[in-house]
Amino acid sequence: MEIASKISIVIVALLHLYFLWLEMFVWTTTGKKVFKTLPEHLFEPTKTLAANQGIYNGFLAAGLLWSLFICDAIWSKNIAFFFLGCVLVAALYGWYSVSKRIFFVQGIPAIVGIVFTFLR
Repeated sequence: MEIASKISIVIVALLHLYFLWLEMFVWTTTGKKVFKTLPEHLFEPTKTLAANQGIYNGFLAAGLLWSLFICDAIWSKNIAFFFLGCVLVAALYGWYSVSKRIFFVQGIPAIVGIVFTFLR
């Protein structure tokens, strides 16, 4: 289960690194193709807001990756739980406030990571 846990943590971290890239660096170009429900004229005025969201996604990814490098097994597991839990809370809020799709993109992988981490 340890390998499955680590793989799921890496997947969630990579997702959030992708969100960081999307929201911080290509919001007004690639962002328009990904977030099709947002009117095109809003991308430029929301560029700073998106970048702020992106940096938070980067913090989540950094915390998840950090959990993989901690030598103490209990401490590593607790840090992974914390950051996976943060991702899950963000996904639930996104599901409630923006789109149910957010839960499936962010929440399900976080739940899988929580389950595998619990079982290791």
